[in-house]
Amino acid sequence: MSHQSDLIASDIHSYLKQQEQKSLLRFITCGSVDDGKSTLIGRLLWDSKMVFEDQLAALEVDSKRVGTQGENIDYALLLDGLQAEREQGITIDVAYRYFSTDKRKFIVADTPGHEQYTRNMVTGASTADVAVILIDARKGVLTQTRRHSYLVSLVGIRHVVLAINKMDLVDYSAKRFDTILREYRLFASGLGFEDITAIPISALEGDNVLSPSERTPWYDGPSLMTYLETVKVEEAAVALPFRMPVQWVNRPNLDFRGFCGTIASGSIRPGDEVVVTSSGKTSRVAGIVTMNGDLEEAVAGQAVTLTLTDEIDISRGDLLATPNDRPDVSDHLEAKLVWLHEQPLSSSRSYLLKTAAGSAPVQVRAVKCKVNVNSLQQEEGSSLDLNEVGICHIVAGKNLAFDAYRENGATGSFILIDRLTHATVAAGMVDGPLAGASDTPWHALSLDKSARAAIKGQKPKILWFSGFAAQGEGGQDSLPQLLEKRLHSRGCHTYLLDSTLLRESLHDEIGEDGTLRRVELRQLLETARILADAGLIVLVAADGELLRATRIAGNILENEDCLEIRYGDASTAEDGGHSIVVSPKDDDAVDKLVAWGLG
Repeated sequence: MSHQSDLIASDIHSYLKQQEQKSLLRFITCGSVDDGKSTLIGRLLWDSKMVFEDQLAALEVDSKRVGTQGENIDYALLLDGLQAEREQGITIDVAYRYFSTDKRKFIVADTPGHEQYTRNMVTGASTADVAVILIDARKGVLTQTRRHSYLVSLVGIRHVVLAINKMDLVDYSAKRFDTILREYRLFASGLGFEDITAIPISALEGDNVLSPSERTPWYDGPSLMTYLETVKVEEAAVALPFRMPVQWVNRPNLDFRGFCGTIASGSIRPGDEVVVTSSGKTSRVAGIVTMNGDLEEAVAGQAVTLTLTDEIDISRGDLLATPNDRPDVSDHLEAKLVWLHEQPLSSSRSYLLKTAAGSAPVQVRAVKCKVNVNSLQQEEGSSLDLNEVGICHIVAGKNLAFDAYRENGATGSFILIDRLTHATVAAGMVDGPLAGASDTPWHALSLDKSARAAIKGQKPKILWFSGFAAQGEGGQDSLPQLLEKRLHSRGCHTYLLDSTLLRESLHDEIGEDGTLRRVELRQLLETARILADAGLIVLVAADGELLRATRIAGNILENEDCLEIRYGDASTAEDGGHSIVVSPKDDDAVDKLVAWGLG
């Protein structure tokens, strides 16, 4: 709802012009569970008279039915609209509200406090300029307060309001306020915030929310609304180097070719030189075309069409930049990932990395470390689970143009998409490029099994299926076949080696000669070893046991990661360190072998 103004009735055009010229502030509320985030925003809207009459009537009814304040208004219900939220008294999803005052327009995101919904909080924070971090004055700085503070700094928010709430429950104690403030400042000293403004409030009673409260005479700072109306959020994007992702090539006729997109940062004028980051080709801007006419200058946030003086190859997904301050271009990058999906990160799985400038298939080659968002300490780890944060090495299928996120959030951020399910699995912030394979002179490379496996993002293995060939039992539904299909679907590089087919291709007649049989087994083992040396996961469908084969072949498989799979009664057989028994009735056999094959 918009702020009420007399101009609406007397001069609607002036009112609309005034609204157009107001600045917009995006902010979020975050913090631990039950710190009062939804109540604060509800009170802010209520005291600012931003609630419609029908909303008021519904709020009064809902407050008596599902509210937590007895016969009084429960302001949190203005934000917590989901049935599950009202039943549990918590925020689950991000709730956005739009309102304005005489001085500024606002978009506020109410984010959940539960650790389980950290990914929802990151989504709400990704576009905010200011974070209002609430702390319950009775409980002080909690684990989730630290977690949200770190995530706020991670997404680039530099202006923080520390709203110490429920001061009415600690008798508006100045001493308690100062104690919490000192503890928080000590924790947040390394997070890179430009300013931390602490305000003692009572969201339920309205103290220091809209105007200064007489109950806190010891506090001489601004109220929350005053701060939000006056905080200076610099138009930092305009001051950054020019960047524009090309979203469409406009070619309506033979005489016009324009490159459309929204300017991510910087500004551009006719005559300015630009470079296509993918090719390094340069040209100059001939004109800046919009639906309302040509412009003399365009700045960050504007959607425009650029025409150039030269005919150069530019496609959708290319990034236009200023030549004297270009972004990094590499297929190897280091980035912080916030994992947003229930299925953990897999280094053997291929993902789609999507940026403002395009997309590319990628693999997360390694997790350098995980960040404990509660203590800010770095910890060892090889994967990321839901809501975890890690510093990762990413390898792309082509060169990408990007800036470090701390320097330019628009071109330094991305998302990862699962290529099979199309689910968004992670949000990423680029730290910078890495010296990768494309940066290494070819003659300096040292190629071995580890190098070949590293580029595939997997560990070479040999899985020896004893007693049957791939085309034997079950045909296309045999265990080796099913396992290879499952591994392939997960992005693994595999090869199914069938002893029967190999024999037919190398020997015209099998015969009963024991010498020939030993030669066949030795050739089978040697072929498997060569494929593993190429970095593959090799599935050998054999008609002989691995132990007998290795005795015949000597040390061909020495130092190889090898597992033998034998059919049998799993209830009576004992599994060895390099051999497992799979029952023909075991419906989970493929899943068990996948777990081993990706270990």
